[in-house]
Amino acid sequence: MFKVAGVSTLKGEFKGLFANDMTRVKVLAKNGHTDIELLELPEAMAKPAVVTFLKTTELYANPAFQAAIDAADAKYNPSSVVKVTKSKAKPSLEDIKARAIAELADAE
Repeated sequence: MFKVAGVSTLKGEFKGLFANDMTRVKVLAKNGHTDIELLELPEAMAKPAVVTFLKTTELYANPAFQAAIDAADAKYNPSSVVKVTKSKAKPSLEDIKARAIAELADAE
């Protein structure tokens, strides 16, 4: 669970960040991060919820930050699309007999 989140630039690439407090800025800067933008979250959250929250903040208005947040979203909130295909199973002998009996009953 994280209380702080945001984005930064490391070696020219924007990254999504998750932290427990704002003192993380010092460590990030020491390790070469620039353009560090962290926000305190309204409550402690897991990574999927954090990314969803970040999409509602002013950070998401910045196109460079938006790409980093979208990448984190794809990683932590993968789409759960279920592909449905038509079954081409052949009817059983019992199904054929039942259909024939039903058709005979309808014809009478």
